[in-house]
Amino acid sequence: MTALNIDIYADGADVNEMLDALKQPYIKGFTTNPTLMRKAGVTDYEAFASKVLAHIKDLPISFEVFSDDFDEMERQARLIDSWGPNVYVKIPVTNTTGVFAGEVIRALAKDGIKLNVTALLTLDQVWEVAGVLEADVPAIVSVFAGRIADTGVDPLPIMKESLQILKLRPQAKLLWASPRELLNLVQADQIGCHVITVTPDILKKLPMLGKDLAQLSLETVQMFDNDAQKAGFSLRTGSMLA
Repeated sequence: MTALNIDIYADGADVNEMLDALKQPYIKGFTTNPTLMRKAGVTDYEAFASKVLAHIKDLPISFEVFSDDFDEMERQARLIDSWGPNVYVKIPVTNTTGVFAGEVIRALAKDGIKLNVTALLTLDQVWEVAGVLEADVPAIVSVFAGRIADTGVDPLPIMKESLQILKLRPQAKLLWASPRELLNLVQADQIGCHVITVTPDILKKLPMLGKDLAQLSLETVQMFDNDAQKAGFSLRTGSMLA
């Protein structure tokens, strides 16, 4: 696999998949969120976290608050922070009405709590978050480049500018969130992004990095031929069917 400078975090909430990812030396951390947890069938948040943290003890892992009320959000954040020294607390950039979570982020960062501020899509949001983080407290700023691309907008200029903004906060890392393809990993690495989250589907493609394209072309032709033979396809002689 081609050497990369970017840290790859496994994104998901299936415990078995997380433990499989933990075995890979290129995995440098983990992230999850309530949507992924629900999809994985998690019903007891604390039991899930306890099981995961029994194995993931040293690498950073992010767990997200799930309240829309800022006071309750802060309470949950402080509880989640107590789960372990490798835990980052995920705080959404706004609540569901679009109000910036700045006061919560500021209070938690001031107390030295490591945060992963999530669901950012605009440069204005990156500026706002940078303004309330503490310069000497580790943090992750998750910009959803994949969702930006889903709107037809090239995320690269936004991600590059985000890196410049976060120079104001030397302990903050920019995370390329919601990648859609393996190319996004290469793009994020090339611009100097610090972290990228990668789903199990994309993780399976990592051995493709740097693969010779001529060899891949040959393997593709061989795949088509093999599948045609297995399907038992044949064409009759004579004229085409009407």
